Amino acid sequence: MTWHVAEDDVRAYARGELAPPMLWSADTHLAQCAECRALLASVTDPVALDAGWERLDAELDVPRRGLVESLLVRIGVADHTARLLAATPVLRRSWFGAVALLLVMTVLVTDASNVATPDVFLALAPLLPLAGVAMAYGPVLDPTYEMTVVAPMHGFKLLMIRTTAVLVAGLGLNGLATLALPGYGLAALAWLLPALALTATSLALTPRLGPVLAPGVVGGAWTALLVTAHERALHGGTLAPFTATGQTVAAAVAVLAAGLLYLARDRFDTKTPGFHPTA
Repeated sequence: MTWHVAEDDVRAYARGELAPPMLWSADTHLAQCAECRALLASVTDPVALDAGWERLDAELDVPRRGLVESLLVRIGVADHTARLLAATPVLRRSWFGAVALLLVMTVLVTDASNVATPDVFLALAPLLPLAGVAMAYGPVLDPTYEMTVVAPMHGFKLLMIRTTAVLVAGLGLNGLATLALPGYGLAALAWLLPALALTATSLALTPRLGPVLAPGVVGGAWTALLVTAHERALHGGTLAPFTATGQTVAAAVAVLAAGLLYLARDRFDTKTPGFHPTA
């Protein structure tokens, strides 16, 4: 070496005050000169150096945001909320792909059947948001469950955040599938109120039955109702849940279940079967 970094410049470098181009020159020189590195170590405050390394480690260890999380933060969602939403199991490409494939097959079967009402599609569509809610939160299906339950957040709020995200995704996919059935007009939208009723009822039962059993019971009841309605409509009639009366009942059930869910909101912070959120 024919030259060394001046001591004043080394001290400025240690304080983070050295400006380019001297900063770049000092960086290059220090990488090759043991004598100047020794001088830098002698003038550097050990506490400040340790703090710098800690900040660097924290920066390197921080989890990188995925596409969904980045989009949520960009539209104004808080960082911690975006992280909880992005970790929702059903907000993944595998789930979206499976649901999309199932809906496409159902639409094709409905179009090929040439029936008066798209009963197969209407029967299936309400179950998809329900299944999404069942998989959104709980110790059985959520791989991030242990982290979510210790989040400093009301259990009811946490569940609603996840549920809202799942419903938006699920109802959106159902809506796109409905557009593929233009020949049925508004009749192809008859799944919407039952979907809301099933989801709200499942959530209202969650404090008692847990986040997995509650959707299972509600889904089983819906299947039994469809089987009974089908036996009564064997001569080509519309299934009872998709008639005007059935839609009215579904709306009333959705409103009633939503009210019961609100009244039971504090119970989401107590120990229930299969549901152990933070207090």
